Amino acid sequence: MNRWITIVGIGEDGMEGLGTRAREVIAGAEILIGGERHLALVPEGAAVRATWGKDFDHGVAAIRAHVGKRVVVLASGDPLHFGVGVTLCQRFGVEAVEIIPAPGAFSLAAARLGWSIPDVTCLTVHGRALEVVNLHLRPGGRLVILSWDGTTPGKLAALLRAKGYGPSALTVLENMGGARENRIDGDAETWSADETASLNTIAVELKADVAAPAWSRAAGLPDAAFRHDNMITKREVRALTLAALAPLPGETLWDVGAGNGSVAIEWLRLSPSTMAIAIEKTPSRAENARFNARELGVPRLEVIEAEAPAAFADLTDDPEAIFAGGGLSAALLAACWGRLKQGGRLVANAVTVEGQAALLAQRAAQGGELIKVAVSREGPVGPRAAMKPLMEVWQLQVTKT
Repeated sequence: MNRWITIVGIGEDGMEGLGTRAREVIAGAEILIGGERHLALVPEGAAVRATWGKDFDHGVAAIRAHVGKRVVVLASGDPLHFGVGVTLCQRFGVEAVEIIPAPGAFSLAAARLGWSIPDVTCLTVHGRALEVVNLHLRPGGRLVILSWDGTTPGKLAALLRAKGYGPSALTVLENMGGARENRIDGDAETWSADETASLNTIAVELKADVAAPAWSRAAGLPDAAFRHDNMITKREVRALTLAALAPLPGETLWDVGAGNGSVAIEWLRLSPSTMAIAIEKTPSRAENARFNARELGVPRLEVIEAEAPAAFADLTDDPEAIFAGGGLSAALLAACWGRLKQGGRLVANAVTVEGQAALLAQRAAQGGELIKVAVSREGPVGPRAAMKPLMEVWQLQVTKT
């Protein structure tokens, strides 16, 4: 099939900012689809117009209803950078789509500030939780963030203050590229603009108070980084567990008996394209997992408050990795193994005799490698200090081949 869908990136300067090819495509369109703001930038013509409506699927249905016609989709800037381009290529196939990008908000903001894009973290909170910013908080970091609306800068300033990053410099760039472009500068500590223009991009130069935390992405965060009831995979064992799980971009983890969510959360922190589902039957721990995910910058963690393996019945896609760390039984591990994708990794930790027996049964059935982890930590003994052992952990690592 010929490329019958063309996605045109358009800026606030409208048709004036477009090249010859983009102008020709729009002029020859039979169907023109976009948001109301984008459609208003293009003069009326012969094309039938349609908006995205209340949700994205409405626009997709409008496109699908005109298969084979000359459909032009208007998008902001670069349609492949947090835009509609990826989704439309997935829905209709890349062979049906031509993309003509324009300078996007990230490029425009970097140009206004003289920042090097490879040295900047580019984020969007448009339709996403603001807490994604927490993953990227570090002294000296630079962020460029696509806002949800005009209230986002004020909410971001409040988040930065709460995290100890009040001295951070904020620049809000409104309506970039158009006649109404405006710039607001300030810092998170004294930010007073309750609402800005709805179309805005925020540039942040992170500066921290002395006591502000900056959590590493390396596996094995301190236990104190999590809110927990002591049902947590301890730091040293967690680092070994993440190494055994071996996350790769785009993979999904099931954290079975997730407790307070530490393993799933660290899995997500390692790559922005990973996914994780935490299955935990105790309500207070499930809530801790949700809280920890937000605080540590991975609110995309899906927490299922249910008991495994019964919870598996409601999950349609099998994962590339499964970690089982609580309430182990031979039946549970067998159920995990049954849902694991070919080539996937199962890692299970046990501290009780019953859990260790389950590991042995699983190894007898499917093979794998057992290791024993013995960790001691310094602790007080009267007025002196000594190394105090934690409970030994048996760990089974096995790949499904």
